[in-house]
Amino acid sequence: MKILLTAATTFEIEPTLQLLEKKGFVWNQHEVDILITGIGPVPATYALTMAIAEKKPALVVQAGIAGSFDYTALPGGQTVLVKCDAFGDSGMEEKGVFTTVFDAGFAGKNHFPFTDGWLINRHPLLINAVLPVVRSVTINKVSDSAVQRKQLTDAFAPQTETMEGAALHYVCLQQQVPFLQIRSISNEVGERDKSKWQVKTAIENLNIELQKLLSNN
Repeated sequence: MKILLTAATTFEIEPTLQLLEKKGFVWNQHEVDILITGIGPVPATYALTMAIAEKKPALVVQAGIAGSFDYTALPGGQTVLVKCDAFGDSGMEEKGVFTTVFDAGFAGKNHFPFTDGWLINRHPLLINAVLPVVRSVTINKVSDSAVQRKQLTDAFAPQTETMEGAALHYVCLQQQVPFLQIRSISNEVGERDKSKWQVKTAIENLNIELQKLLSNN
């Protein structure tokens, strides 16, 4: 099977890349192609679309770090699998109130590939997953804004936040390619004090679970 392993930055999957290089980019008899998309949903959407058309993978795996909306339930270093994702800042803001494009009537909540406004991954691995399976939102801007956090919470009640996840879901659902999004928590959403972030632990745990995932497929 051909697997496309993608991340926003090399940094996030460096430990796995080092092992793959030693293995000749073959893992558990699967050929693994690497795609570093860059940060943000637009670069990720373009890069994924082009890579899937060229490589024709049987599975796309996106790995990276994420922010947590509930740092008690999903603390730094916790690794998760994302089932539902959405473009969290696609909509209108008026006087501090955010309205999604769906609720504003500019797009259909159930217009493919959306289901009730969500981009849902129905991969069988998510049914009996050992890791927590979560709802996530994808945004263009990471900030310390309490207003932005409340807007996202009110509109989506998400558990995690990234900058590329919904692009993966959107492209793979459109192209009908099986996919998995694996993330590890580096920080609480809205916390801009980098001394409190756990990036090193998040990346260590991410790559441990990523390698397990590659071995079990």
